[in-house]
Amino acid sequence: MKAYIFDLDGTLLDSMGIWEQIDVDFLAERGLDVPPDYIDAISSLTFPEAARYTIKRFNLSGSVEDLLSEWNSMAIHAYGNTVLMKPYAKEYLYSIKQKGAKLGIATSLPAELYEPALHNHGIIELFDCICSTDEVPNGKTSPDVFLLAAKKLGISPEECIVFEDIPEAIKSAKLAGMTVYGVYDEASKEHWRLIKEIADGIIYDFAELK
Repeated sequence: MKAYIFDLDGTLLDSMGIWEQIDVDFLAERGLDVPPDYIDAISSLTFPEAARYTIKRFNLSGSVEDLLSEWNSMAIHAYGNTVLMKPYAKEYLYSIKQKGAKLGIATSLPAELYEPALHNHGIIELFDCICSTDEVPNGKTSPDVFLLAAKKLGISPEECIVFEDIPEAIKSAKLAGMTVYGVYDEASKEHWRLIKEIADGIIYDFAELK
């Protein structure tokens, strides 16, 4: 493969617990518990889509912009200071970069969150492109962000390999014509059987790819 495209949350970054805690804290401030299906419902949405869904589901006051501002203020510090990388992910990135592959990111995170994390871990310069669902009409239920990454890399989708941890995103990347590896994450472990069925390959951590 000529290009490698990575998701961030739950794939390169061990960050899904951060969002679960933000969900807990955000709803607790309003006297609400997190419903069992809530995280799954918003996992493949863009941030504005997730905000609209949350406002509608819980009948909240305030605008989408107000909710996004509150979420971001809770998350920026965490991404810039406390979010860790997945085991061996950094080593794997360096190894394939040294072999001349192009590296890209396709994430649902906005720049104000992914940039602090990538700078904190000293890896932002490894990537030839960084694409967010903020740049395309749809979230990862659509191939849009993966196709954008391939376009920016100048590589055909068929020559790209994608690493993802969410079934909906895996399906979308495959619809784009890409080879897709499912990456195990505790936050999506209930979907692991489905991921194994639909992905072209699976890994539990990046040490398996050395």
